[in-house]
Amino acid sequence: MIDMTVAKVAEYTGGTLHGGGAERAVTGAVRDNREVAPGLMFCALPGARRDGHEFIAAALEAGAPCCLAQRVPEGVSGPVVTVPDVAQAMARLAARCREAVKVPVVGITGSSGKTTTKEMVACVLARRFNTLRTEKNFNNELGVPLTIFRIGPETEAAVIELGISHFGEMHRLGAMARPDIAVYTLIGRSHLEALGDRRGVLRAKTELLDEMPRDGLVVVNGDDDLLASLRCEQRKLTYGLGNGCNVRAEDYRCLGAEGSEFTVVSGAYRIETRVGAFGRHMVYAALAAAAVGIELGVPDADIAAGIADYQPVGRRASVINTGCLTIVDDCYNANPDSTQMAILSAADLGGRLVCLLGDMLELGNRSAAEHYRIGRIAAAKVDMLYTYGTNSERMVSGAITGGMKQKFVEHFDTHEDLAHMLKMRARPGDVILFKGSRGMRMEKALSLFLKEEES
Repeated sequence: MIDMTVAKVAEYTGGTLHGGGAERAVTGAVRDNREVAPGLMFCALPGARRDGHEFIAAALEAGAPCCLAQRVPEGVSGPVVTVPDVAQAMARLAARCREAVKVPVVGITGSSGKTTTKEMVACVLARRFNTLRTEKNFNNELGVPLTIFRIGPETEAAVIELGISHFGEMHRLGAMARPDIAVYTLIGRSHLEALGDRRGVLRAKTELLDEMPRDGLVVVNGDDDLLASLRCEQRKLTYGLGNGCNVRAEDYRCLGAEGSEFTVVSGAYRIETRVGAFGRHMVYAALAAAAVGIELGVPDADIAAGIADYQPVGRRASVINTGCLTIVDDCYNANPDSTQMAILSAADLGGRLVCLLGDMLELGNRSAAEHYRIGRIAAAKVDMLYTYGTNSERMVSGAITGGMKQKFVEHFDTHEDLAHMLKMRARPGDVILFKGSRGMRMEKALSLFLKEEES
Protein backbone atom coordinates (compact mmCIF):
# COMPACT_ATOMS: atom_id res chain seq x y z
CA MET A 1 0.00 0.00 0.00
CA ILE A 2 1.11 3.54 -0.68
CA ASP A 3 0.99 6.02 2.23
CA MET A 4 -1.68 4.07 4.17
CA THR A 5 -2.44 4.26 7.89
CA VAL A 6 -5.01 2.68 10.15
CA ALA A 7 -6.88 6.00 10.28
CA LYS A 8 -7.07 6.07 6.47
CA VAL A 9 -8.31 2.46 6.41
CA ALA A 10 -11.20 3.55 8.62
CA GLU A 11 -11.84 6.65 6.52
CA TYR A 12 -11.73 4.93 3.13
CA THR A 13 -13.87 1.98 4.19
CA GLY A 14 -16.39 4.10 6.10
CA GLY A 15 -15.58 2.01 9.16
CA THR A 16 -15.23 2.75 12.87
CA LEU A 17 -11.84 2.46 14.55
CA HIS A 18 -11.71 0.76 17.94
CA GLY A 19 -8.65 0.45 20.16
CA GLY A 20 -6.46 3.32 18.92
CA GLY A 21 -3.40 2.94 16.71
CA ALA A 22 -4.67 5.46 14.14
CA GLU A 23 -1.19 6.44 12.92
CA ARG A 24 0.14 2.92 12.48
CA ALA A 25 1.39 2.25 8.94
CA VAL A 26 -0.44 -0.36 6.87
CA THR A 27 1.73 -1.82 4.10
CA GLY A 28 -0.59 -4.59 2.88
CA ALA A 29 -3.31 -7.01 3.90
CA VAL A 30 -3.96 -10.75 4.23
CA ARG A 31 -7.02 -12.88 4.83
CA ASP A 32 -5.12 -15.79 6.42
CA ASN A 33 -3.95 -14.98 9.96
CA ARG A 34 -0.99 -17.34 9.46
CA GLU A 35 0.38 -14.89 6.88
CA VAL A 36 0.25 -11.89 9.22
CA ALA A 37 3.49 -9.95 9.63
CA PRO A 38 4.25 -6.45 10.92
CA GLY A 39 2.53 -3.93 8.64
CA LEU A 40 -0.01 -6.39 7.21
CA MET A 41 -3.65 -5.79 8.12
CA PHE A 42 -5.76 -8.89 8.80
CA CYS A 43 -9.13 -9.06 7.04
CA ALA A 44 -11.47 -11.18 9.16
CA LEU A 45 -13.60 -12.97 6.59
CA PRO A 46 -15.94 -15.89 7.25
CA GLY A 47 -14.48 -19.15 5.95
CA ALA A 48 -15.91 -22.51 4.99
CA ARG A 49 -14.78 -23.99 8.31
CA ARG A 50 -13.79 -21.14 10.63
CA ASP A 51 -14.78 -17.50 11.08
CA GLY A 52 -11.88 -15.07 10.66
CA HIS A 53 -13.04 -13.17 13.74
CA GLU A 54 -11.74 -16.06 15.83
CA PHE A 55 -8.19 -15.14 14.85
CA ILE A 56 -8.22 -11.38 15.38
CA ALA A 57 -6.39 -11.54 18.72
CA ALA A 58 -3.71 -13.80 17.25
CA ALA A 59 -3.30 -11.50 14.23
CA LEU A 60 -2.76 -8.44 16.42
CA GLU A 61 -0.28 -10.35 18.54
CA ALA A 62 1.60 -11.36 15.36
CA GLY A 63 2.09 -7.69 14.46
CA ALA A 64 -0.92 -6.70 12.38
CA PRO A 65 -1.31 -2.91 12.61
CA CYS A 66 -5.09 -3.43 12.68
CA CYS A 67 -7.84 -5.82 11.68
CA LEU A 68 -10.76 -5.20 9.35
CA ALA A 69 -13.82 -6.91 10.79
CA GLN A 70 -17.56 -6.79 11.33
CA ARG A 71 -17.23 -6.77 15.12
CA VAL A 72 -14.68 -6.58 17.91
CA PRO A 73 -14.40 -9.96 19.65
CA GLU A 74 -14.67 -10.03 23.41
CA GLY A 75 -11.34 -9.41 25.10
CA VAL A 76 -9.67 -7.75 22.09
CA SER A 77 -8.27 -4.30 22.84
CA GLY A 78 -6.02 -3.65 19.82
CA PRO A 79 -6.93 -1.66 16.70
CA VAL A 80 -9.97 -3.04 14.88
CA VAL A 81 -11.83 -1.23 12.09
CA THR A 82 -15.42 -2.44 12.05
CA VAL A 83 -17.55 -2.37 8.89
CA PRO A 84 -20.92 -3.92 7.93
CA ASP A 85 -19.33 -6.15 5.26
CA VAL A 86 -15.60 -6.93 5.17
CA ALA A 87 -15.51 -7.97 1.49
CA GLN A 88 -17.25 -4.78 0.38
CA ALA A 89 -14.94 -2.72 2.57
CA MET A 90 -11.92 -4.39 0.97
CA ALA A 91 -13.27 -3.42 -2.45
CA ARG A 92 -13.75 0.23 -1.42
CA LEU A 93 -10.29 0.37 0.09
CA ALA A 94 -8.74 -1.23 -3.01
CA ALA A 95 -10.39 1.38 -5.24
CA ARG A 96 -8.93 4.17 -3.12
CA CYS A 97 -5.49 2.54 -3.09
CA ARG A 98 -5.60 2.27 -6.87
CA GLU A 99 -6.04 6.05 -7.09
CA ALA A 100 -2.57 6.45 -5.59
CA VAL A 101 -0.95 4.15 -8.18
CA LYS A 102 0.78 6.06 -10.97
CA VAL A 103 2.55 3.13 -12.64
CA PRO A 104 1.18 0.98 -15.51
CA VAL A 105 -1.43 -1.55 -14.44
CA VAL A 106 -2.13 -4.46 -16.80
CA GLY A 107 -5.32 -6.47 -16.38
CA ILE A 108 -5.48 -10.03 -17.74
CA THR A 109 -8.81 -11.73 -18.45
CA GLY A 110 -10.42 -14.29 -20.76
CA SER A 111 -11.98 -17.73 -20.67
CA SER A 112 -8.73 -19.68 -20.41
CA GLY A 113 -5.00 -19.03 -20.34
CA LYS A 114 -5.27 -16.11 -17.90
CA THR A 115 -2.66 -17.30 -15.43
CA THR A 116 -0.19 -18.35 -18.13
CA THR A 117 -0.58 -15.00 -19.87
CA LYS A 118 -0.33 -13.10 -16.58
CA GLU A 119 2.93 -14.87 -15.77
CA MET A 120 4.32 -14.35 -19.27
CA VAL A 121 3.48 -10.63 -19.25
CA ALA A 122 4.99 -10.24 -15.78
CA CYS A 123 8.17 -12.05 -16.86
CA VAL A 124 8.62 -9.64 -19.77
CA LEU A 125 7.92 -6.52 -17.73
CA ALA A 126 10.15 -7.74 -14.88
CA ARG A 127 13.12 -7.45 -17.24
CA ARG A 128 12.66 -3.68 -17.21
CA PHE A 129 10.44 -2.81 -14.22
CA ASN A 130 10.00 -3.82 -10.59
CA THR A 131 6.84 -5.77 -11.40
CA LEU A 132 4.12 -6.97 -9.05
CA ARG A 133 1.83 -9.79 -10.20
CA THR A 134 -1.20 -11.66 -8.91
CA GLU A 135 -0.18 -14.55 -6.67
CA LYS A 136 -1.84 -17.96 -6.36
CA ASN A 137 -5.44 -17.87 -7.65
CA PHE A 138 -6.20 -14.41 -6.22
CA ASN A 139 -8.18 -13.25 -9.26
CA ASN A 140 -11.67 -12.80 -7.76
CA GLU A 141 -13.45 -10.22 -5.60
CA LEU A 142 -11.47 -11.23 -2.52
CA GLY A 143 -8.15 -11.85 -4.26
CA VAL A 144 -7.92 -8.74 -6.44
CA PRO A 145 -8.03 -6.33 -3.46
CA LEU A 146 -5.20 -8.26 -1.79
CA THR A 147 -3.12 -7.87 -4.95
CA ILE A 148 -3.80 -4.15 -5.15
CA PHE A 149 -2.90 -3.77 -1.46
CA ARG A 150 0.56 -5.19 -2.28
CA ILE A 151 1.36 -2.34 -4.68
CA GLY A 152 3.93 -0.20 -2.87
CA PRO A 153 6.20 2.79 -3.56
CA GLU A 154 8.80 0.44 -5.07
CA THR A 155 6.37 -1.02 -7.64
CA GLU A 156 7.00 0.11 -11.23
CA ALA A 157 4.37 -2.04 -12.98
CA ALA A 158 1.54 -4.33 -11.87
CA VAL A 159 -0.04 -7.30 -13.66
CA ILE A 160 -3.42 -8.30 -12.23
CA GLU A 161 -5.44 -11.36 -13.21
CA LEU A 162 -9.20 -10.86 -13.33
CA GLY A 163 -11.46 -13.91 -13.22
CA ILE A 164 -15.27 -13.97 -13.22
CA SER A 165 -18.17 -16.39 -13.61
CA HIS A 166 -21.25 -14.12 -13.44
CA PHE A 167 -22.51 -10.88 -14.93
CA GLY A 168 -21.61 -7.81 -12.88
CA GLU A 169 -18.44 -9.28 -11.36
CA MET A 170 -16.13 -7.68 -13.90
CA HIS A 171 -17.63 -4.28 -13.24
CA ARG A 172 -16.70 -4.71 -9.58
CA LEU A 173 -13.21 -6.03 -10.32
CA GLY A 174 -12.64 -3.31 -12.90
CA ALA A 175 -13.69 -0.60 -10.47
CA MET A 176 -10.87 -1.76 -8.21
CA ALA A 177 -8.12 -2.53 -10.74
CA ARG A 178 -8.88 0.07 -13.44
CA PRO A 179 -6.16 -1.25 -15.77
CA ASP A 180 -4.37 1.01 -18.21
CA ILE A 181 -3.90 -2.02 -20.48
CA ALA A 182 -6.38 -4.91 -20.70
CA VAL A 183 -5.34 -8.23 -22.26
CA TYR A 184 -8.01 -10.66 -23.50
CA THR A 185 -6.86 -14.25 -24.02
CA LEU A 186 -9.96 -15.94 -25.46
CA ILE A 187 -13.74 -15.78 -25.42
CA GLY A 188 -14.57 -19.43 -24.96
CA ARG A 189 -17.11 -21.87 -23.63
CA SER A 190 -16.67 -21.45 -19.88
CA HIS A 191 -19.14 -20.59 -17.11
CA LEU A 192 -21.97 -21.09 -19.60
CA GLU A 193 -24.23 -22.11 -16.73
CA ALA A 194 -24.38 -18.45 -15.71
CA LEU A 195 -23.37 -16.66 -18.91
CA GLY A 196 -25.37 -18.62 -21.46
CA ASP A 197 -23.19 -18.67 -24.57
CA ARG A 198 -19.99 -17.16 -25.97
CA ARG A 199 -21.67 -13.83 -26.61
CA GLY A 200 -22.74 -13.80 -22.99
CA VAL A 201 -19.13 -14.53 -22.00
CA LEU A 202 -17.99 -11.62 -24.19
CA ARG A 203 -20.53 -9.28 -22.63
CA ALA A 204 -19.48 -10.26 -19.10
CA LYS A 205 -15.75 -10.02 -19.79
CA THR A 206 -15.97 -6.68 -21.59
CA GLU A 207 -17.67 -5.02 -18.63
CA LEU A 208 -14.04 -4.22 -17.83
CA LEU A 209 -13.89 -1.68 -20.66
CA ASP A 210 -16.41 0.53 -18.85
CA GLU A 211 -13.95 0.86 -15.96
CA MET A 212 -10.88 1.65 -18.08
CA PRO A 213 -9.62 5.08 -19.13
CA ARG A 214 -10.66 6.03 -22.65
CA ASP A 215 -7.00 6.46 -23.61
CA GLY A 216 -6.19 2.94 -22.43
CA LEU A 217 -5.11 0.01 -24.59
CA VAL A 218 -7.08 -3.20 -25.20
CA VAL A 219 -4.92 -6.12 -26.38
CA VAL A 220 -7.00 -8.98 -27.80
CA ASN A 221 -6.50 -12.38 -29.39
CA GLY A 222 -7.11 -11.57 -33.04
CA ASP A 223 -7.66 -15.23 -33.93
CA ASP A 224 -10.79 -15.23 -31.74
CA ASP A 225 -13.75 -14.21 -33.93
CA LEU A 226 -15.60 -12.30 -31.20
CA LEU A 227 -12.51 -10.43 -30.00
CA ALA A 228 -11.36 -9.67 -33.55
CA SER A 229 -14.66 -7.90 -34.22
CA LEU A 230 -14.82 -6.18 -30.81
CA ARG A 231 -15.43 -2.45 -30.90
CA CYS A 232 -14.29 -0.30 -28.00
CA GLU A 233 -13.55 3.32 -27.21
CA GLN A 234 -9.99 2.47 -26.22
CA ARG A 235 -7.19 1.81 -28.68
CA LYS A 236 -7.23 -1.83 -29.76
CA LEU A 237 -4.30 -4.09 -30.66
CA THR A 238 -4.58 -7.67 -31.90
CA TYR A 239 -2.18 -10.58 -31.48
CA GLY A 240 -2.25 -14.10 -32.91
CA LEU A 241 -1.16 -16.34 -35.76
CA GLY A 242 -3.32 -14.69 -38.42
CA ASN A 243 -1.70 -12.41 -40.97
CA GLY A 244 -4.06 -9.58 -40.03
CA CYS A 245 -2.92 -9.44 -36.40
CA ASN A 246 -0.88 -6.44 -35.26
CA VAL A 247 1.47 -8.70 -33.31
CA ARG A 248 1.87 -12.16 -34.80
CA ALA A 249 4.06 -15.25 -34.80
CA GLU A 250 5.96 -16.34 -37.89
CA ASP A 251 8.22 -19.35 -38.53
CA TYR A 252 6.66 -21.37 -35.69
CA ARG A 253 8.67 -24.47 -34.78
CA CYS A 254 7.39 -26.99 -32.25
CA LEU A 255 10.20 -28.38 -30.07
CA GLY A 256 8.00 -31.02 -28.49
CA ALA A 257 8.10 -31.10 -24.69
CA GLU A 258 10.89 -28.49 -24.80
CA GLY A 259 8.49 -25.79 -26.01
CA SER A 260 8.62 -23.85 -29.27
CA GLU A 261 10.48 -21.23 -31.26
CA PHE A 262 9.04 -18.49 -33.44
CA THR A 263 9.53 -14.91 -34.53
CA VAL A 264 7.38 -12.15 -33.04
CA VAL A 265 6.52 -9.71 -35.81
CA SER A 266 4.97 -6.29 -35.20
CA GLY A 267 5.57 -3.55 -37.74
CA ALA A 268 9.34 -3.08 -37.84
CA TYR A 269 9.84 -5.35 -34.83
CA ARG A 270 11.18 -8.86 -35.44
CA ILE A 271 11.99 -10.63 -32.19
CA GLU A 272 13.39 -14.17 -32.24
CA THR A 273 11.68 -15.95 -29.36
CA ARG A 274 11.83 -19.28 -27.56
CA VAL A 275 9.22 -20.53 -25.08
CA GLY A 276 10.57 -23.25 -22.81
CA ALA A 277 7.16 -24.65 -21.92
CA PHE A 278 4.89 -27.11 -23.71
CA GLY A 279 1.65 -26.22 -25.49
CA ARG A 280 0.36 -24.31 -28.51
CA HIS A 281 -1.37 -21.87 -26.15
CA MET A 282 2.08 -20.70 -24.99
CA VAL A 283 2.53 -18.96 -28.33
CA TYR A 284 -0.54 -16.81 -27.68
CA ALA A 285 0.61 -15.96 -24.15
CA ALA A 286 4.04 -15.00 -25.47
CA LEU A 287 2.52 -12.81 -28.20
CA ALA A 288 0.34 -11.02 -25.64
CA ALA A 289 3.41 -10.47 -23.46
CA ALA A 290 5.38 -9.15 -26.41
CA ALA A 291 2.55 -6.76 -27.31
CA VAL A 292 2.50 -5.33 -23.78
CA GLY A 293 6.29 -5.17 -23.66
CA ILE A 294 6.48 -3.27 -26.96
CA GLU A 295 3.79 -0.86 -25.75
CA LEU A 296 5.69 -0.13 -22.52
CA GLY A 297 9.07 0.26 -24.17
CA VAL A 298 10.75 -2.98 -23.14
CA PRO A 299 13.77 -3.60 -25.43
CA ASP A 300 13.56 -6.48 -27.90
CA ALA A 301 16.25 -8.54 -26.17
CA ASP A 302 14.47 -8.18 -22.84
CA ILE A 303 11.14 -9.23 -24.38
CA ALA A 304 12.77 -12.40 -25.72
CA ALA A 305 14.56 -13.06 -22.43
CA GLY A 306 11.41 -12.46 -20.41
CA ILE A 307 9.43 -14.94 -22.50
CA ALA A 308 12.24 -17.47 -22.05
CA ASP A 309 12.07 -16.88 -18.27
CA TYR A 310 8.52 -18.25 -18.05
CA GLN A 311 7.97 -21.40 -15.96
CA PRO A 312 4.66 -23.34 -15.84
CA VAL A 313 2.47 -22.62 -12.81
CA GLY A 314 0.77 -25.39 -10.83
CA ARG A 315 -0.63 -28.28 -12.87
CA ARG A 316 -0.91 -26.29 -16.08
CA ALA A 317 0.42 -28.44 -18.94
CA SER A 318 3.60 -29.59 -17.24
CA VAL A 319 5.37 -32.48 -18.95
CA ILE A 320 6.66 -35.49 -17.02
CA ASN A 321 9.13 -37.85 -18.70
CA THR A 322 9.15 -41.19 -16.87
CA GLY A 323 11.82 -42.65 -19.11
CA CYS A 324 9.38 -44.64 -21.20
CA LEU A 325 6.25 -42.45 -21.12
CA THR A 326 5.57 -38.77 -21.74
CA ILE A 327 2.85 -37.55 -19.37
CA VAL A 328 1.13 -34.19 -19.81
CA ASP A 329 -0.22 -33.08 -16.42
CA ASP A 330 -2.92 -30.52 -17.25
CA CYS A 331 -5.16 -31.28 -14.28
CA TYR A 332 -5.59 -27.72 -13.02
CA ASN A 333 -8.87 -27.00 -14.81
CA ALA A 334 -10.74 -27.52 -18.07
CA ASN A 335 -13.29 -26.03 -20.41
CA PRO A 336 -14.06 -27.02 -24.01
CA ASP A 337 -11.54 -24.61 -25.51
CA SER A 338 -8.64 -25.47 -23.21
CA THR A 339 -9.38 -29.19 -23.58
CA GLN A 340 -9.33 -28.94 -27.37
CA MET A 341 -6.04 -27.03 -27.22
CA ALA A 342 -4.58 -29.61 -24.81
CA ILE A 343 -5.44 -32.47 -27.18
CA LEU A 344 -3.93 -30.67 -30.18
CA SER A 345 -0.79 -29.77 -28.20
CA ALA A 346 -0.33 -33.31 -26.87
CA ALA A 347 -0.67 -34.62 -30.43
CA ASP A 348 2.32 -32.43 -31.40
CA LEU A 349 4.54 -34.58 -29.15
CA GLY A 350 4.29 -37.61 -31.43
CA GLY A 351 3.83 -41.19 -30.29
CA ARG A 352 0.57 -42.95 -29.49
CA LEU A 353 -1.74 -40.44 -27.78
CA VAL A 354 -3.78 -41.61 -24.78
CA CYS A 355 -6.17 -39.07 -23.22
CA LEU A 356 -7.73 -39.33 -19.78
CA LEU A 357 -10.39 -36.64 -19.68
CA GLY A 358 -12.69 -35.70 -16.80
CA ASP A 359 -15.90 -33.68 -16.86
CA MET A 360 -15.82 -30.03 -17.88
CA LEU A 361 -18.02 -28.30 -15.33
CA GLU A 362 -20.23 -25.18 -15.29
CA LEU A 363 -21.44 -25.56 -18.88
CA GLY A 364 -25.15 -25.47 -18.06
CA ASN A 365 -27.46 -26.71 -20.79
CA ARG A 366 -24.52 -26.80 -23.22
CA SER A 367 -22.78 -29.55 -21.23
CA ALA A 368 -23.95 -32.58 -23.21
CA ALA A 369 -23.25 -30.94 -26.57
CA GLU A 370 -19.79 -29.69 -25.58
CA HIS A 371 -18.69 -33.03 -24.14
CA TYR A 372 -19.93 -34.75 -27.31
CA ARG A 373 -18.03 -32.21 -29.45
CA ILE A 374 -14.78 -32.86 -27.57
CA GLY A 375 -15.29 -36.57 -28.22
CA ARG A 376 -15.56 -35.88 -31.95
CA ILE A 377 -12.38 -33.78 -31.82
CA ALA A 378 -10.59 -36.56 -29.93
CA ALA A 379 -11.57 -39.09 -32.59
CA ALA A 380 -9.40 -37.28 -35.12
CA LYS A 381 -6.29 -37.01 -32.92
CA VAL A 382 -6.40 -39.56 -30.09
CA ASP A 383 -5.50 -43.25 -30.19
CA MET A 384 -7.13 -44.18 -26.86
CA LEU A 385 -9.69 -42.18 -24.86
CA TYR A 386 -10.62 -42.88 -21.22
CA THR A 387 -13.12 -40.65 -19.46
CA TYR A 388 -14.24 -40.02 -15.89
CA GLY A 389 -17.36 -38.26 -14.56
CA THR A 390 -21.04 -38.15 -15.31
CA ASN A 391 -20.93 -35.72 -18.22
CA SER A 392 -17.90 -37.18 -19.95
CA GLU A 393 -19.86 -40.24 -21.01
CA ARG A 394 -20.97 -38.00 -23.87
CA MET A 395 -17.32 -37.77 -24.95
CA VAL A 396 -17.39 -41.53 -25.46
CA SER A 397 -20.45 -41.21 -27.71
CA GLY A 398 -18.85 -38.40 -29.67
CA ALA A 399 -15.58 -40.29 -30.15
CA ILE A 400 -17.32 -43.43 -31.41
CA THR A 401 -19.53 -41.40 -33.74
CA GLY A 402 -16.38 -39.65 -34.94
CA GLY A 403 -14.84 -42.95 -35.98
CA MET A 404 -12.88 -44.26 -32.97
CA LYS A 405 -13.14 -48.00 -32.47
CA GLN A 406 -15.16 -48.85 -29.37
CA LYS A 407 -12.38 -50.98 -27.90
CA PHE A 408 -10.20 -47.86 -27.65
CA VAL A 409 -12.80 -45.75 -25.83
CA GLU A 410 -14.02 -46.42 -22.30
CA HIS A 411 -15.74 -44.63 -19.43
CA PHE A 412 -14.86 -45.16 -15.74
CA ASP A 413 -16.65 -44.35 -12.48
CA THR A 414 -13.60 -44.14 -10.18
CA HIS A 415 -10.07 -42.75 -10.32
CA GLU A 416 -8.79 -46.13 -9.19
CA ASP A 417 -10.33 -48.01 -12.12
CA LEU A 418 -9.14 -45.33 -14.53
CA ALA A 419 -5.54 -45.55 -13.28
CA HIS A 420 -5.54 -49.36 -13.23
CA MET A 421 -6.81 -49.65 -16.80
CA LEU A 422 -4.16 -47.18 -17.97
CA LYS A 423 -1.50 -49.24 -16.21
CA MET A 424 -2.65 -52.33 -18.08
CA ARG A 425 -2.78 -50.67 -21.52
CA ALA A 426 0.00 -48.06 -21.57
CA ARG A 427 3.11 -48.98 -23.48
CA PRO A 428 6.56 -47.41 -23.94
CA GLY A 429 6.55 -44.32 -26.13
CA ASP A 430 2.98 -43.30 -25.28
CA VAL A 431 2.00 -39.67 -24.73
CA ILE A 432 -0.59 -39.56 -21.95
CA LEU A 433 -2.74 -36.47 -21.29
CA PHE A 434 -4.58 -35.97 -17.97
CA LYS A 435 -7.14 -33.14 -17.99
CA GLY A 436 -10.45 -32.20 -16.37
CA SER A 437 -12.17 -29.49 -14.37
CA ARG A 438 -10.71 -28.84 -10.95
CA GLY A 439 -13.64 -30.51 -9.21
CA MET A 440 -12.87 -33.79 -11.01
CA ARG A 441 -9.50 -34.15 -9.26
CA MET A 442 -7.80 -35.78 -12.23
CA GLU A 443 -4.50 -35.37 -10.39
CA LYS A 444 -5.67 -38.23 -8.15
CA ALA A 445 -5.88 -40.57 -11.15
CA LEU A 446 -2.41 -39.42 -12.23
CA SER A 447 -0.97 -40.02 -8.77
CA LEU A 448 -2.53 -43.48 -8.59
CA PHE A 449 -1.17 -44.35 -12.03
CA LEU A 450 2.36 -43.23 -11.13
CA LYS A 451 2.23 -45.32 -7.95
CA GLU A 452 1.19 -48.36 -9.96
CA GLU A 453 4.02 -47.67 -12.39
CA GLU A 454 6.51 -47.67 -9.51
CA SER A 455 5.18 -50.93 -8.02
